[in-house]
Amino acid sequence: MSKNVYEPYWNSLRLHPVPRWLDEGKFGIYTHWGVYSVPACGPNGSWYPYNMYREGTQQYEYHVQHYGHPSKFGYKDFIPMFKAEKFDPDEWAELFKAAGARFAGPVAEHHDGFSMWDSDVNEWNAARMGPQRDIVGELEKAIRKRGMKFMVAFHHAENWWFYPHWRKEFDVSNPKYSGLYGPIHNQDAPPDFGWDDQDLPSKEFLEKWKEKIREVVDKYRPDLIWFDFGLQYVQEKYKREIIAYYFNRASEWNMGVTVCYKDHSVPPGFGVVDYELGRESELTYHRWITDTDIAIGGRWSYVYGIEYKSTTWLIHYLVDNVSKNGYLLLNVGPKASGEIPEQAKQRLLEMGEWLKLNGEAIYGTSPWVLYGEGPTKMTLRGGFTEEAEVFYTAEDIRFTVKDNLLYAILLGWPGEEREITIKSLRVLYPGEVHSVSMLGVDGELKWSQSSEGLRIKMPNEKPCEHAYVIKIERE
Repeated sequence: MSKNVYEPYWNSLRLHPVPRWLDEGKFGIYTHWGVYSVPACGPNGSWYPYNMYREGTQQYEYHVQHYGHPSKFGYKDFIPMFKAEKFDPDEWAELFKAAGARFAGPVAEHHDGFSMWDSDVNEWNAARMGPQRDIVGELEKAIRKRGMKFMVAFHHAENWWFYPHWRKEFDVSNPKYSGLYGPIHNQDAPPDFGWDDQDLPSKEFLEKWKEKIREVVDKYRPDLIWFDFGLQYVQEKYKREIIAYYFNRASEWNMGVTVCYKDHSVPPGFGVVDYELGRESELTYHRWITDTDIAIGGRWSYVYGIEYKSTTWLIHYLVDNVSKNGYLLLNVGPKASGEIPEQAKQRLLEMGEWLKLNGEAIYGTSPWVLYGEGPTKMTLRGGFTEEAEVFYTAEDIRFTVKDNLLYAILLGWPGEEREITIKSLRVLYPGEVHSVSMLGVDGELKWSQSSEGLRIKMPNEKPCEHAYVIKIERE
């Protein structure tokens, strides 16, 4: 092995750059799919194994009604039912490519403790049980074959707190199943899920947490590793060690890689910070990414009765993020069989059609000095703010730039042959603009500059749906 480029200390790890492919690609897709997809009961399907052991929750009541009391039918008993009989990694990868994603991949392990790869570290894995297939490995090959970068998501730090080990009537308190449910600890009914300085993860647990990531790094060489909230609960030295290992291996392989994280799980200036179900309200100095669900309400995995966000909403979310120095990671939840629901496919293909025409205003662009203009303003910023989400109009505009081009993306259709004025563009000098056109429309648009801004006459028909890109060529 060659000499390490990075030492396991933050002052060294912060020197690792965000790779150019991510800054240019902007848009990725990942999947919440696992044993929890079998019961397919919401509201948050991936938290079914947490709630099925807790009286008073919707998922507990559903479990008792459909499978019996959890003392008789535990989470482990779903594993043989997770057969993934219709899983086709090439079909998934082809869909993600058609959607316009530049990177994609699976949740490698969620809080539930079930690994979706062929693991020697964890016997509870998809290659030995359930599907009896290396899900991560098959997706890695299919995704890379189509020219996309490959990512994995890790949520497994939360496994320490996920199951109620103090409930001795449940299988979660049986050491025989500790590989799935986590080591038996603190059986005196500790506080509910989350940080508790009296219930810190053991050295054994943290070593296994690290070894799972190391195994995935060595086997599948991911271009991006995304961490859930549990990273903040991991003892710092384990975080530094595994990230240094990842960065040094990537340097050996001549790969540009990065890490996504939430809150202040790592020091500022490192990797890319993620906002779950939320985003920034203003243009930022730092890069950031949103992970949001294609379903309304953040269902994450597939659940019965699921409803989907509109394609317009999804495209506006992507455009707004990019204009503010952000990226978008969109989640799709397949059914337990491996099928991606038709309504989800439809949204993805429609996003791909829009990006096929308008992608030059997204891929490879940078934010401008202003993110946009218009009357619609976000009232909240950061994670878990989608409940206060706004809906944009034709007066709302977002900007991106590439080389000498300035793109003004209209988040609604003003009307055929209507004249609009983009007020923010009054900062452009007289004579600075050489031409104005709209992507998907032949020829130049009629335009003029004034002290009020850049006046543009719309074409006689709109070229697409959802959002409309004005391309401004400048000096």
